[in-house]
Amino acid sequence: MTTPTAPATVIPVRDGLPPSNGRTTLGRPYPSQPLGVPAGMSSYLEHLPGIYHESHFLGRFLLIFEHILSPIDRTVGSTWTYFDPGLVPDEFLPWLASWTGLALDTRIPAENRRAVVQAAPELWRWRGTRRGLRQFIHLYTGIDPEITEPTLSEIASNRSLAYRFTVRLALPPGSPVTRAYIETIVEAEKPAFAACAIELTDAPPPPVRRRARGRRAAE
Repeated sequence: MTTPTAPATVIPVRDGLPPSNGRTTLGRPYPSQPLGVPAGMSSYLEHLPGIYHESHFLGRFLLIFEHILSPIDRTVGSTWTYFDPGLVPDEFLPWLASWTGLALDTRIPAENRRAVVQAAPELWRWRGTRRGLRQFIHLYTGIDPEITEPTLSEIASNRSLAYRFTVRLALPPGSPVTRAYIETIVEAEKPAFAACAIELTDAPPPPVRRRARGRRAAE
């Protein structure tokens, strides 16, 4: 005695393609479509001779590999963005900065860190000079420092002033910049034989703009 079987279900197929209801023949949903991958026929057919361009079987078969390789191709194609300080993800900034020998301070905003990495070649070019130190402090604090050195006549009259300079910063109200922070920057960027004095002052508040009263129209 044989066991009766259910009648076979006929799946309608159009032009050799599976049904477009978003589900497989077993009723399960199709996996999510990778970005840029066609739904019906693989774009890999474009790289084959023209005789294969109309092969629906080959188009669906190659679509399996395109589903797998497309995300990898996009990752490889966007690798260059990891070497651009303006586009690299924040978590990769320290890695990119290490290529130039910089140690980034994670306490400063990401925009400042990106600017430091962008300016790294220029910073190394002018390291140990007034210009380089001024640029480094500005990038890390957003404040333009005033750096002064004694003149030759002052050094001639007082030899103890040689190899000494002063860094002055006018801190805006509420600025988180501290003397210890500036000292750390100066010690890392100044010549080893030079001595530095740091002066921090409070910046004057911005002037209050008053609206000019409009003139009355002549009667």
